[in-house]
Amino acid sequence: MKTRIIQIALLIVIGFLAYQVWETIQTPVRFEKAKDFRTKIVVQRLKDIRSVQQMYRSLNDTFAPNIDVLMQFLKEAQIPVVNIVYDPTDTLLVKTINDTIGYKPVVDSLFGNRPNFKIDEFPYIPFSNGKIFEMDATQIDRGGVKVPVFMATAKKEYYLNGLDENMIKDKDVKDLIVGSLEEPSLDGNWE
Repeated sequence: MKTRIIQIALLIVIGFLAYQVWETIQTPVRFEKAKDFRTKIVVQRLKDIRSVQQMYRSLNDTFAPNIDVLMQFLKEAQIPVVNIVYDPTDTLLVKTINDTIGYKPVVDSLFGNRPNFKIDEFPYIPFSNGKIFEMDATQIDRGGVKVPVFMATAKKEYYLNGLDENMIKDKDVKDLIVGSLEEPSLDGNWE
């Protein structure tokens, strides 16, 4: 009878220890899966910011200094729709006649083919409970030429909000960044 109780107790301890080993293995696996899913969504939003910044620069010769200015531009700005035809008097087809036939909102131009794009969610880091992307723009000197640059950041603590805090603190888990304030680059640190 005593041996039976000891066997049952040992079986319970073995079951508990097996569960602990299983959880030790599965916790990082679940974290990586959730991190990869979230990273994919945040990277897309950073790519969207980069696209809007490029459009802003093409119309203003500089980048938007913060996310509020970029949002206002996205909501209100329009770009010309130009009809380009070759000059009928030019036999070499080098000269063109440009005719502005209308204007199209920037938001439609960039995101018109994305049915799930919501302009009001644009400045917010997904999964962050309402945190806004950090963004800055300036000009740097490159060979005597002032070059506009910008950088937008999604802090890892924000987009990984609610996941295992010890794993978020790992040095291999990084903030997601597009652009640079030190180099004329529009690349993201995930590329």
